[in-house]
Amino acid sequence: MGRTIRVKSWEEFKALVLEKKPKSIVYVIAQSIPAKNLTGLKLILPVEGAQYIFTDSAKGDKLRRTGIPIQTDKKGNHFLTDDDVKNFLRTQLPIDNLKIFSYWTA
Repeated sequence: MGRTIRVKSWEEFKALVLEKKPKSIVYVIAQSIPAKNLTGLKLILPVEGAQYIFTDSAKGDKLRRTGIPIQTDKKGNHFLTDDDVKNFLRTQLPIDNLKIFSYWTA
């Protein structure tokens, strides 16, 4: 098993992805209980010998570092959509054939 390296900024994570040119990225959408309180996102960049992890959290109606919008349902629960996360990553990380997987479906 390789090292786990925490990345503190979106800009640093993005630079690592563009440098390493991975075939895939994994994301985890985290919901707290109750979902009204916290929504978060974890991005995982798996490379040989290591995995880089970037974590983002909610601030208002978007994520603090990436700016991905947070949706709210009729009951006031906050959530991220898979489509919003994938669209953001595809826009920000112009790597041909980059596969983007949810941790829960990978």
